[in-house]
Amino acid sequence: MKKKLSKEFIIELSALKEEPKWMLDFRLKSYEKFLELENPTFGPCLDFSFDEILYYKNEEEKFKENWKEVSKNVRNTFCSLGVVDAEEKYLDGVSNQYESEVVYHKNKTDKGIIFLSTDEALKLYPELFKKYFNTLVKYDENKYTALNGAVWSGGSFIYIPKKTVLDRPLQSYFRIDTESLGQFERTLIIVDEEASLDYIEGCTAKSYSSSSLHAGVVEIFVKNSASMRYSTIQNWSTDVYNLVTKRALVEDHAKMEWIDGNIGSKVTMKYPCCVLKGDFAIGRSISVAYAKENQVLDAGAKMIHLGKQTKSSIISKSIASIGTANYRGTTRITKEASDSVAEVKCDTILLDDLAQSDTYPTNVVENNTSRLSHEATVSKLDQEVLFYLMSHGITEERAKELIITGFISDFKRELPMEYAVEINRLLKE
Repeated sequence: MKKKLSKEFIIELSALKEEPKWMLDFRLKSYEKFLELENPTFGPCLDFSFDEILYYKNEEEKFKENWKEVSKNVRNTFCSLGVVDAEEKYLDGVSNQYESEVVYHKNKTDKGIIFLSTDEALKLYPELFKKYFNTLVKYDENKYTALNGAVWSGGSFIYIPKKTVLDRPLQSYFRIDTESLGQFERTLIIVDEEASLDYIEGCTAKSYSSSSLHAGVVEIFVKNSASMRYSTIQNWSTDVYNLVTKRALVEDHAKMEWIDGNIGSKVTMKYPCCVLKGDFAIGRSISVAYAKENQVLDAGAKMIHLGKQTKSSIISKSIASIGTANYRGTTRITKEASDSVAEVKCDTILLDDLAQSDTYPTNVVENNTSRLSHEATVSKLDQEVLFYLMSHGITEERAKELIITGFISDFKRELPMEYAVEINRLLKE
């Protein structure tokens, strides 16, 4: 479809997707807000042109539930990434998005869950979809939520019924293969009362000389006494601007966990958020960011305490080698969130003299019955440890690898075994 973003393009996109009028109206309203809003005034420089982005591309006429029916080119891409092997061994369901649309989807459970592409959910479950869509992440929050609202395509829609616990995770995998493509998936997850979900997201892209844009939006609703874990391994190529908004609403006695791995991209701005609305709600984020040459990873988390006796924990591990790895986060305990506890730990290791790292925390406690602690360390690669390892016959490259692996051990413990192996491979590369 057309490269130039315009009102006409959005009307054409909505018609192609056969959407109801209210969604077209939402897209157009989002587009108007996108034109009004400026880029963020904080964080890395966003040096790309919106006029050079391809806003929609589809390789398949319709998503397939039989892997053999997917085009050979797409199958070969996902097979080379190891995504297909993981499906049978480790997952209860999988959704693979290639460019702008979900091309393959498989739900292998019979427990009454809904696991579809977001586009299909809009058609098949319109009332449930409309009840939650755009209620937690508003289209007008920033320039990129507005852009997502205007041109969103693909993503996962999941509903887990009450008291339903899956034996294995669900996974979505997002792939960009086209130069200057924009990927704008919309993910919406509802975990009903006393239910539990483990969801894994993987992201990769082919390298080009011109910039691509990934601007996704994730809305998660964790109902009373439910639990949700959202794990991401992001390995975008170094020409991708990764600008996403992720937020979860956590109700009474519920628990939300963000497990966030950022290895790739040219620029990342990502701060997964837990809004602890219910009493005794728990929010947790553990992340690792590894910035190499010409990369700026500006990542962290946000915890907003609204309910009484809520708890939150942020653990951030940053590694920089020539690149820049920053922590940026917010923890706010409101006046009503009495007897709450929050903890923030930020650790950074610099592997050379050209590496950079800064910490930008915002910590607010608005009542006198709660407590918040914040620890931060920045250190260079320990030359004594490096020398000790090398004196035992280990090469310098392998010694550095061991030091980094030990540094992120907290993060790796949270991943399923096969994904811990994958993160090791990515760090080694």
